[in-house]
Amino acid sequence: MVASVSTVAYLGLEARAVEVQVQLIPGLPGFYVVGLGDKAVGESRERVRGAIAAMGLALPPKRIVVNLSPADLPKEGSHFDLPIALGLLAAMGVVDAETLSDYLVVGELSLDSRIAPSPGVLLAALHAAERGLGLVCPAAQGAEAAWAGQGVIAAPDILSLINHFKGHGLLATPQPGAIESAAAGPDLRQVKGQETAKRALEVAAAGAHNLLMVGPPGSGKSLMASCLPGILPPLDAAEALEVSMVASVAGTLSGGRLTRARPYRAPHHSASMAALVGGGLKVKPGEVSLAHLGVLFLDELPEFQRAVLDSLRQPLETGSVSVARANAHVTFPARVQLIAAMNPCRCGHLGDAALACSRAPRCAADYQAKVSGPLLDRIDLHVEVQAVSAADLVLPPPAEGSAEVAARVAAARAVQTLRYADHPVRTNAEVDGDLLDAVATPDDPGRALLAQASAAMGLSARGYTRVLRVARTIADLAGVEQIARLHIAEALSYRRQPPRG
Repeated sequence: MVASVSTVAYLGLEARAVEVQVQLIPGLPGFYVVGLGDKAVGESRERVRGAIAAMGLALPPKRIVVNLSPADLPKEGSHFDLPIALGLLAAMGVVDAETLSDYLVVGELSLDSRIAPSPGVLLAALHAAERGLGLVCPAAQGAEAAWAGQGVIAAPDILSLINHFKGHGLLATPQPGAIESAAAGPDLRQVKGQETAKRALEVAAAGAHNLLMVGPPGSGKSLMASCLPGILPPLDAAEALEVSMVASVAGTLSGGRLTRARPYRAPHHSASMAALVGGGLKVKPGEVSLAHLGVLFLDELPEFQRAVLDSLRQPLETGSVSVARANAHVTFPARVQLIAAMNPCRCGHLGDAALACSRAPRCAADYQAKVSGPLLDRIDLHVEVQAVSAADLVLPPPAEGSAEVAARVAAARAVQTLRYADHPVRTNAEVDGDLLDAVATPDDPGRALLAQASAAMGLSARGYTRVLRVARTIADLAGVEQIARLHIAEALSYRRQPPRG
């Protein structure tokens, strides 16, 4: 007799169906797991053996063969423990195999038979709902799985699960976790002066544009970046689910709580390529995916390894990142808003005769050359942040803070939501091709200015497109439909300028 239990294997944000087949064969006792599993899957034999022994049961003196079908699909992770254990118990006659056929099972086992959390339960629950199956998962992740629908059994240990199936002690149905409201970060009122930079931040937020701030140390670049989540609109229900799916695969979805706050990730400049874009021995989403539909802040941009920065070029353009392996290609979503900050040169005081080093202005060109031109071309807004003077610091707080800016940003985003309701894009930063021509054609004076500036500034085709996108956002903030010369002029002012001496 072969006992079968349904589970899944994760490839990025895709859950692939896997059937765990367990057979007891006469012969020399042994426990074998086949089906292209990784080391964690191979080690499941000892965890399953220990968990069953903790319940006072002994494995039959037979050859135990576990096949993970399809055999050519790579399997990674410890969530195969529980389906293997239940399949073995079904083969031993402890659990009814027919009952198990109605459920998809995931969960890691402890040696004392407790069911421990494992990443990806939300994806498994969605996959089970699509197939019309219930889900058996760890008790600690019941609230996470409950978001996908009914039929969830969240068990603390195997014995409780067996009693539930036999009707001796039914487990309570888990309820979905709480939805957290958008978190409030620093307020823009804390930023003294820097009106140009704050305007660029507002434009970036309104259209989900990438932004680079260049300025001396202590000028408020990091503070303004941390204010951005406070002026962005909260995630809608579909976006919150997308973000939560990435967090589930990464194992960071705590307590099954979904959040309306947009992700904000600020990795250190020592981050490796795998940490930033994903990958590693066991492929996991990187920072660019963990920031999906939110903000990726890269401080001290030239201090990142150049190869690491250049690995962002494709995700910034396509909104996804593909990690290639010999036996599989894994794709994660990566629709992020990149906010970067850097000093104008290594000493940070270019243009200040009293503080600049002796190598200025050559040091500025060398320092900024660490960031490749193609990456800079993908950044829509470039703004110089001036040093904050003592006179600025003693001024009273600005009358306008994050709440007022957030209201204008929300209004501009609402216009874009309505405009792109029938298209696969969400914001002006994503629009391209014929759709861009339809929604972002400037008037005649604006078109003439853009043509003249493109020739004078040597704009690439990508740069030309991004100027139009930014101009569309500026017009949305102004509440007008037609892009005018004024909007084109402001958008052009945010294009990259060469280092100044």
